[in-house]
Amino acid sequence: MEFWDILKILGCLALLMFGMKTMSEALQKLTGGNLRKVLGAMTANRFTGICTGAFVTASVQSSTATTVLTVSFVNAGLLTLAQAISVIMGANIGTTATAWIMAVFGFQFDMKLVVFPLFAIGILMSYFKKNGTRSFGEFLFGFAFLFLALVTLRETANGMHLEENQSIMGFFKSCSDYGWITYILFLVIGGLLTFCVQSSAAIMAITMILCSTGVADIYQGIALVLGENIGTTITSNLVAMKASTQARRAAMAHLLFNLFGVCWVLIIFRPFINLVCHIVGFDPGVPITSVPNAEIRITYALAGFHTAFNLCNTLILVWFVPLLEKLVSQIIKVKGEDEEARLRFIGGGLLSTAELSLMAARQEVNHFAMRVHRMFGFIPDLLKITKPDEFAQLFSRIEKYETISDNMEIEIAKYLNKVSEGRLSLESKEQIRIMLREIAELESIADSCYNMSRVINRKFQAKEKFTNEQLEHISHMFELCDKSITQMETILNDSDHTVDPKISLYIEMEINNYRTQLKENNVIDINEQKYDYQTGVNYMDIIGDSEKIGDYAINIVEAHCQVKLTT
Repeated sequence: MEFWDILKILGCLALLMFGMKTMSEALQKLTGGNLRKVLGAMTANRFTGICTGAFVTASVQSSTATTVLTVSFVNAGLLTLAQAISVIMGANIGTTATAWIMAVFGFQFDMKLVVFPLFAIGILMSYFKKNGTRSFGEFLFGFAFLFLALVTLRETANGMHLEENQSIMGFFKSCSDYGWITYILFLVIGGLLTFCVQSSAAIMAITMILCSTGVADIYQGIALVLGENIGTTITSNLVAMKASTQARRAAMAHLLFNLFGVCWVLIIFRPFINLVCHIVGFDPGVPITSVPNAEIRITYALAGFHTAFNLCNTLILVWFVPLLEKLVSQIIKVKGEDEEARLRFIGGGLLSTAELSLMAARQEVNHFAMRVHRMFGFIPDLLKITKPDEFAQLFSRIEKYETISDNMEIEIAKYLNKVSEGRLSLESKEQIRIMLREIAELESIADSCYNMSRVINRKFQAKEKFTNEQLEHISHMFELCDKSITQMETILNDSDHTVDPKISLYIEMEINNYRTQLKENNVIDINEQKYDYQTGVNYMDIIGDSEKIGDYAINIVEAHCQVKLTT
């Protein structure tokens, strides 16, 4: 084996991984907005969840995309963990479509006849102004790169005559003498290679090459396939270590799902493989060199086993989803207050595609809004507390939320800046600009909440009291602000833009008019000595910060809806 051949194989693998990534990105751009709709609408029970996961994953050629969206839905409260587990089971079935694509198109047909025309069509379509057309052109590019890599990889392997290389053949034959240890060994090798390469598709391609050239037998190849299933889950668990509790639980469920499958398959290893081989018309006991088209049939056997393994594993475990949910909840427990300060959706770094990264960022911005709303809810309670210990405890919590809000703004902004460094469409760039504006305004709402808590703290320490009339006015202003923030949240979560943004404008106008009225009355009340000047200052500080919250909320609505709201 020459050094140049090794470099060529590595180059083919890199091209294959790039082709898969490009295909997945393009398909997600074409279907991105619909992915969430499909997942949200078709997960009523565990069986529809499995079908949904399989359909979405097969459609976008990325189990990562399905898993990330599913976890996002769990964190947003749109899916339970049990429903998420069923979707992930379906994603395991859907991802086997990749192996069938490689087996049917990469090994049975001469894809050189269509690869270069696809490149030509793809480059032409990339110049179209319509986003859907450009994305489809990118998909054709990825498709062409994928099969160019497969064709080149197969030709390189055939040209190297691996079946005549005594050292390589000696290694695989010597391993076959170890019995069951052989399968464990190749399982570990498959898992480690998948973990290192970060692409189960690349390792599946190598496995098909090794088996189709007669270097590895079908049992060794399928042991590699089993290892690939474990390797992909290790990657997702490492990524989820910095994510939320629910994300870590979903990743752990994925690992346990595949570990259970590997265990029962190893018990009936040869009979199960022989059954799959019989279905696809391949005899594992006959050398592939002595049977016509055996090199194609063996790739069908690998793809067929991959599908049968995940399908059977799902049919077994689908009845135990509640038990699996309890198990992962026991293994990974909530970390109390630390969980409160954690970013839920973007803690694990950039995702596989810009589309997924922006979806995660949007979820995080919406979660930021929810936290700010919760922080605002503490202010009316702080105003009512009379016991020093309870007051100090709640005031300390508000201070903590202020620190959390500052950190969230910084971390989300950093994440969006990283996303902006990649290849983005004009729409994606605009989304980043909008989200940067939103998080700045959300942090300003948190600042106003903290400023009000400080005013209330000064009043509490000085043992000053507002009049009953002032408390009624403040309470009404807080109700208006709560309506404003609630409406803002509704619009942020409205991905279809069906909510009329003018509702927020009417609430803002009501806040402004009420603030003006109270400001005028405050001067009269001080002159009539209903309360002293300092009490009036504290009172108007709270009213003024409340009015600012309304301003920030309307700014967020305008940024999100890309409109300028005027009467």
